[in-house]
Amino acid sequence: MATESEVGELLHQRGWRTVFTVADRVNAWAALVCAIERGYGDDVYEYTNDLYCRNWLHEAWLPLDEHVVQLWTPRIEALDAQYKAATIDDDGLALGQFHRLPGPDLWWWRRHPSILTGDLGRSLRSAGAVGADADADADTDTA
Repeated sequence: MATESEVGELLHQRGWRTVFTVADRVNAWAALVCAIERGYGDDVYEYTNDLYCRNWLHEAWLPLDEHVVQLWTPRIEALDAQYKAATIDDDGLALGQFHRLPGPDLWWWRRHPSILTGDLGRSLRSAGAVGADADADADTDTA
């Protein structure tokens, strides 16, 4: 079992761009979930990049000390539940048109935001995604 800093170093050695901490990646996951709930406004490539914060947490969990895992698991599970509530499971059909999907244990890659807005929404709709259209709602509010 490894400490948080040891896991950050280990994952950096395995190819992650920097030495992250669990708090860094949990905060990034929380920010992404919040953005999805509001209507993610960036493009599909930024979205797929943002999803990697959850990958880091997944990779870090096995080597981490049990104490750290117990400390952070409730927060991550709560964020995962929020993410599931704000997304639609399409088994990665839409997102897979733009990014190679990882294995099925990385379930967050097989979902897309239920609010489809901006560049991401247009891209995912072009790939067959179905969801609420926040852009259309904004247009009708101003008409």
